Amino acid sequence: LKPVWSSRFVRFARGSCLRPESSVFAAMASTPSTPSASNSNIEEGVKAGTDPCKHPAPLMRRGGTLPSSICLCKASIGAGVLSMGAHCAEVGFVYTLVALVIGGLLTVASIRMIGEVSIHTQRWCFEDICDELFHPALSLLTGFVNSCACLGGVIAYLMICGQVFQVLSDCGDLWMNVFIIIIGCTVVMPLALARHIGFMRHFASVSVGCLAFLVVVVAYVLAVRGPDVTSSASNVLFGRSEGRGMFMYMNSLNNIVFAYNNQFNVPQLTGELSPQELKRVTWMGVISSSFTCLLYVAVSLTSVLAFGVGANQKDTLVLDLAPDKKYWLVVISLASVMFSCLMACEFHIYPVRQFAAYLVRKARGRQANSEKTDALRCGVTLTRWYDLASAVAIVAFSILVAVVLSSVQKLFNFVGAFAAAYISYVVPPLCLIVMRKKDAKFSWWKPEIVFSVAILSLGLFFFIFGTYAALAA
Repeated sequence: LKPVWSSRFVRFARGSCLRPESSVFAAMASTPSTPSASNSNIEEGVKAGTDPCKHPAPLMRRGGTLPSSICLCKASIGAGVLSMGAHCAEVGFVYTLVALVIGGLLTVASIRMIGEVSIHTQRWCFEDICDELFHPALSLLTGFVNSCACLGGVIAYLMICGQVFQVLSDCGDLWMNVFIIIIGCTVVMPLALARHIGFMRHFASVSVGCLAFLVVVVAYVLAVRGPDVTSSASNVLFGRSEGRGMFMYMNSLNNIVFAYNNQFNVPQLTGELSPQELKRVTWMGVISSSFTCLLYVAVSLTSVLAFGVGANQKDTLVLDLAPDKKYWLVVISLASVMFSCLMACEFHIYPVRQFAAYLVRKARGRQANSEKTDALRCGVTLTRWYDLASAVAIVAFSILVAVVLSSVQKLFNFVGAFAAAYISYVVPPLCLIVMRKKDAKFSWWKPEIVFSVAILSLGLFFFIFGTYAALAA
């Protein structure tokens, strides 16, 4: 049985179904520009009678389950992993472990809700989904909050890159800001012009590997130096005794919400799946959340053991590793962190571009998915030109803010409470409930609806009280 199930898993990871009659056909080798084009390719494959089990699609093709899962991993695993140790040192590993496991399960449920709503409405961004199910006013609110979360991520990644450069070169704040401007204009801005988020799947794979290598390096530093003097069993398991308070624990939850936040990319990745099936969205959430949880647990424990608690634990792992840059492994890991953060910027820029495209489309009086009928300028549609202009403006704004702010951890706390909680735990259950209410057999007492209401209540709690805790801190 082992070879049989192994081959089935490989076909599933490639985006092929287990049964030939419901598989992805070889005619899908051409990259679909829209979900509707993807469906037409499937129909052509049926007519051609091609069996994908004999001719499987490439493992890392755009629209496959595995590459989409990796893209979701990269969307969540970014700068959040760098501050996880600092929060774990405050509240303890036990509290962090429980919160990470629960957060991972809730993330899977949230991703499944978003995927189901996107497939049902055939809309591939939160603004169009809310426009379809609710009112344009809620679309504007959702797009604004989602953009705040994503812009916060882009700004944080640029700040982390500046910190890495400062640590490696021992330069001052002025040259650090100059470096942020240079990499923002030469690396982030060109990549931000890509039309599809699936374009980043290969970069995402390397980027996730870089952050996994960072955890290995922290473990190496721990093995070389030994545990920190402040890393007693009590401090590691339950956090430092001084300064504990309700806001500290709430801000740790805010950071975890931000660290898991990848729901802003789910509608687009669902639209790029081929075929678009709910089980693929579910597996996409399970794979990405499981790997993310394991990485966060590992980095939380090793960083607290290696760097201790209190004043010994800095704002991010980049600053914690600064005294150990004499080791070549540490230098490579810091450079890999910079690469990973630069790649993560693109996953956060894309939803902001979607919101800008929604605003432009509404101002022009056009409908969703109508780019093919738009006017051309120099062989490119006006919709695409507006998209390129918005990408440049988004990157420029992020660079400007990144050179002004000083604390990454405070930014994580606020963004995690205000924006990430709304997108992760408020919008998905609300959309699913409204979609289910159109069914004649709808009942508030169905388990799915009760569970959705519970997640919605949790999201509102994070959105309101979490924001207050972040501001109070």
